[in-house]
Amino acid sequence: MSRPLIGLTTYVATAAWTYFETEAALLHMAYVDSVRDAGGRPILLPPDDVDDGVLDQLDALVLTGGSDVGAEHYGAVPHEQTRSNPVRDAGELLLTRGAFARDLPILGVCRGLQLMAVATGGMLHQHLPDVVGSTRHCVSPLIQQEFCWHDVKFEPGSLTAEVLGHDLLSVPSLHHQAIDDPGTLTPVGWCPDDGVIEAAEDRSRRFALGVQWHPEATDDRRLFEALVSAVRDRRATHLV
Repeated sequence: MSRPLIGLTTYVATAAWTYFETEAALLHMAYVDSVRDAGGRPILLPPDDVDDGVLDQLDALVLTGGSDVGAEHYGAVPHEQTRSNPVRDAGELLLTRGAFARDLPILGVCRGLQLMAVATGGMLHQHLPDVVGSTRHCVSPLIQQEFCWHDVKFEPGSLTAEVLGHDLLSVPSLHHQAIDDPGTLTPVGWCPDDGVIEAAEDRSRRFALGVQWHPEATDDRRLFEALVSAVRDRRATHLV
């Protein structure tokens, strides 16, 4: 059986080439390695807001981390520290909604979890230090150079807890925004120190799971392996 085709959304950033710098669609190799190590074939998806037809060629979607989701997408006034990318927002919200409509397996990472919430009618906390009174999740949204580690507590019996094998995990965190209203998602993981939502699922779909931390930055591939396993189950169902 061929490797599942796993689409990964890309960052939009200035990249240095041999003789010049220019805007580029790119992605950390950690994401690529995580999908490949889990048995999938990584397919990079640059921002594109024309249509979501590429999803018909993919087996699953990974919504990667990056810039803040624009406040206008959930009816809020931007906070002074909100840094959004309209090009990414337009293309990735289109893909997120399209993947939900197709019941395509989805894994959201950091910004990806936030996109999943916004796409289903939710809202975000735009600057967590204003809410929880600490920089536990990110030292500074403007100086994001290293991860902050903290515990996450999971709901027993949730898909996330089953995938990760226990109800408490120390995770690498790098975000100053987080879910306020989860929309139609079900929160299943929280930071026990402040109650910030760290994981959520859409239980009406085959596999739609998002986490607020960065699993690609660790050697733990279980979330990516679960995504690939969901693809194989989906393929088997379609063959029946």
